Amino acid sequence: MGALAAAATIDAFEVEKEKGIYSFEANVHLAATRESIYAVLTDFNDNAYSRISRSYKESRYLEPAADGTPIVYTRMEGCAGKRCISFARTERLETDAPRWIKSTAIPEQSDFKHAMSEFVLEPSGDGTMMVYRTEVEPDFWLPPLIGPWYLKRTISRGATRAVTRIEGLARELDGRPPLEPAPPPSTGTP
Repeated sequence: MGALAAAATIDAFEVEKEKGIYSFEANVHLAATRESIYAVLTDFNDNAYSRISRSYKESRYLEPAADGTPIVYTRMEGCAGKRCISFARTERLETDAPRWIKSTAIPEQSDFKHAMSEFVLEPSGDGTMMVYRTEVEPDFWLPPLIGPWYLKRTISRGATRAVTRIEGLARELDGRPPLEPAPPPSTGTP
C-alpha cells in the first residue's frame, strides 16, 4: 500500500515585532475535524502539550478563577543561539467550543508582561482551517539581534512539526489513519 499524501499545510505565516511585542499569525489547513482539534488544543492535563511540541515541559489546569474561568499553566524551554531559557505562563482560558479558543496571560504569574493566543477553527472541505494568532511581550531579556526574521525561521521550523502533531492527535480522536507530514514552509531565506 502506498504512502498517504501530506495533509497539514501552513498557508500563511507572519511574524512581526513592534514596541517590544512579538506577534505571530498562521493560517493552517488540517485534515481533521474541528471538534477533535479543539479537544487537542484544550487538553492541558498531565503535560499533554508536550505531545504537540517538545518545547513544552509542563502543562496543566489550575484552580479556576473566582468567576469560574479555567486557568492553565504552561512552561516551555527554548534556546536562542547559545542562551537557553525557561519561561512560564499562567493564563485565563476562554472558549466557544468547538470554534474558538483564547488564552490571556496573568502577568503577575507569568514570565510575560503581555501574552495572548487565539485559535479560530472553521470547517474546510474534509478538514479544518485553523487561524492561530499570538502576541507576546517577554518579561525577560532577549538578545537584541532576535528579530522577526530570526523568530520566523525558528518558529516556522517548529510550527510544521507542531501542526502535524496536532493533526495526528486529532485524527486519532476522529478514528482516521495518520498522514505523512507536509513539507516545511518557505521562510523566504536561502
